[in-house]
Amino acid sequence: MILFNPVVISVIVMCILCLMKFNVLLAIIVSTLVAGFSAGMPLIEGDDSIINLLVGGMGGNSNTALSYILLGAFAVGLAQSGLGTILARKIAGVLSGKKMFLIFALAFIACFSQNLVPVHIAFIPILIPPLLTVFNKLKIDRRAIACALTFGLKAPYISIPLGFGLIFHQTLVDNITEAGLPVTVADTRSVMWIGGLAMLVGLIVVVLFLYRKDRDYQDLPVMGADDAEGEVTMTRESWGALIGCIVTAVISAVTESLPLGALGGLITMLLTGCVKLKNLDDVMDGGIRMMGFIAFVMLVASGYANVLRTSGAVEELVTTAATYMSGSKPVAAFIMLLVGLLITMGIGTSFGTIPIITSIYVPLGLQIGLSVPTIILLIGLAAALGDAGSPASDSTLGPTSGLNADGQHNHIWDTCVPTFIAYDIFLIIGGVVGTMILG
Repeated sequence: MILFNPVVISVIVMCILCLMKFNVLLAIIVSTLVAGFSAGMPLIEGDDSIINLLVGGMGGNSNTALSYILLGAFAVGLAQSGLGTILARKIAGVLSGKKMFLIFALAFIACFSQNLVPVHIAFIPILIPPLLTVFNKLKIDRRAIACALTFGLKAPYISIPLGFGLIFHQTLVDNITEAGLPVTVADTRSVMWIGGLAMLVGLIVVVLFLYRKDRDYQDLPVMGADDAEGEVTMTRESWGALIGCIVTAVISAVTESLPLGALGGLITMLLTGCVKLKNLDDVMDGGIRMMGFIAFVMLVASGYANVLRTSGAVEELVTTAATYMSGSKPVAAFIMLLVGLLITMGIGTSFGTIPIITSIYVPLGLQIGLSVPTIILLIGLAAALGDAGSPASDSTLGPTSGLNADGQHNHIWDTCVPTFIAYDIFLIIGGVVGTMILG
């Protein structure tokens, strides 16, 4: 029975614990143990034991974890330079009273982080904390900001094969072709816009209807924000910080490495005097305090994914679900997307889910009679689904890292639940409707 599958059981346990405000890191560890025990895996004995797979798999997200730590230090250096205060004042002056415009403007800015200047979540701990005082004055519900940021982190790479989008689309092409269905990036581009459109509809609905009411927050101290009145001007430190931002963006784009980009930015701020050598330890300590927890969540999530993959529960889940797919293409599409949601909610990465589901979804789709465009769409959306609402996804952890700089934004209830409502529901609708159109 599908409800007794280790993936289903462990994801349900993780969601329940998180919704109860149980610590996210511990919730993932408990869910890993539940998944392993449900699959009949030993706890500590042998290479395939739960603990060995958990620890061994943590290296899968080591690059991301290192990125978070270095970007946190970089953000602390920027905060000390005063650049954040200047930026917040300028934005507040231009957008004073324009609450809705500010929310959609942040979604638009976030889109650049995936394609035009592919720095992914790097901009969030730099841009968002200094703006919290602006959000407070406008009484913006931060859940709307979380949805806007997650839109910018996901919709562009799903829809457009450029920057991170090219990596996503090429991953789709490589795995679908390897599964016996030759396709090209042109094929993926021709259908994946449906996912981007579904996310846009979701963003508009939650911002204009669900989270448009005023919400009050306390004016608590925020690193990088300054409530002092008066004119602010660019100082030597601010210029050094700005140069560091440019260096970070360029290195990240050229090398496709966020750790190298953040390291380059830190070194630039040292060379320009923005960060003093004697203060470097404080900057690094601040970065670890800001982003260390998120980095460890990503590491443990990778270990959790390793346990799920090794257990064979994912393949079993898809095979069991396939028995319910005969007779109706829309029903088959809904089940395939729902299975993808369960898998990605646990693993927390759309890129990592593609290889897991493609080898099964391609022959299954052909057997059901789905067209090639529909198979591409369903695999792409199934992989991307849980990335929005997963507690272990950088698409949710990133927004939380910025919005919770003053301790007033809950990761689960203020980021994961709103983004789940905004995007997972509408992506499933978009996938089913797309299947009915594409055949």
